[in-house]
Amino acid sequence: MKKPFLAALAGERQRRPPIWLMRQAGRYLPEYREIRGKAASFLDFCYTPELAVEATLQPIRRFGFDAAILFSDILVMPDALGQSVSFEAGEGPRLAPIESEADFAKLREAPDWTRLAPVYEAVAEIAAVLPRETALIGFCGAPWTVASYMIAGRGTPEQAPARLFAYRNPKLFGALIDRLADASADHLARQIEAGAEAVQVFDSWSGVLPGAEFERWCVAPLQRLVTRLREKHPAVPIIAFPRCAATHLRRFAGVEGLAAVGLDTAADPKVAAAALPGNLALQGNLDPLALIAGGAALDAAVDATLEAFAPRAHVFNLGHGILPETPIAHVEQMLARLR
Repeated sequence: MKKPFLAALAGERQRRPPIWLMRQAGRYLPEYREIRGKAASFLDFCYTPELAVEATLQPIRRFGFDAAILFSDILVMPDALGQSVSFEAGEGPRLAPIESEADFAKLREAPDWTRLAPVYEAVAEIAAVLPRETALIGFCGAPWTVASYMIAGRGTPEQAPARLFAYRNPKLFGALIDRLADASADHLARQIEAGAEAVQVFDSWSGVLPGAEFERWCVAPLQRLVTRLREKHPAVPIIAFPRCAATHLRRFAGVEGLAAVGLDTAADPKVAAAALPGNLALQGNLDPLALIAGGAALDAAVDATLEAFAPRAHVFNLGHGILPETPIAHVEQMLARLR
């Protein structure tokens, strides 16, 4: 019998959609907060298989979600390419910004796979102990989103530094994007070979680009990544999540080789369900703030989400990551409403 999550990605409509939540392993869980201090830094946490495995399994034990997603971060890729990466408490990631061709030349041509070996070790250990009905998701950041951090050295409003760099240095920026697309495809392939059964590509900053730039820096690189991954693993489903890109959803969904598209909170699920290709499963898109609100508002939001996606193969999820202040009781309320 096919796992419910994988059945949905294969296009099967189900009476109850399978569910997992973006950032389902994280600070809203007291058991996660308890183990977070066992590593000196966030990257150390990601590169310690024992801790990454435990963080991945915690929400599965507590809630019984239909899929687990590897505990890691999209910025392990620039780290493996040789860029300095750190995470400052309360401030987010900090990278040595790429401001010139000389800075780009300092990067490795391919990732240091020994640096990423603990990630694949964690995947294998998770796969070995998950419940039989629970699927395992691997992931990476989309080339545009990861490049935007590599150029600016941090997250910025509308990622203006990366957009300016792309306008002023399109050839150099294109070289960075191509390197990330190829390296990310290989990173996903290694996760699959370690035991991941599906993968998701997070394009968290895709919504800041205008149409032509969206095509050039989001759609084309994603197609390159998917094509390369499909050559190695043609049957493993790929989910793409373009955040805040509702006006570009049709173009994004046209990438050949995708099994599903994740919808963020701003996307209208009824419009998407009617407009996007019927062979794609849709994932999403409950507002994380509705999950914080709880009560009747949460019940109504869950019901509306189910109704909107009813005609399609659907994976229930949030429209963005679960927030740290989310009450556990509200997650339980949501699950009770779904089941």
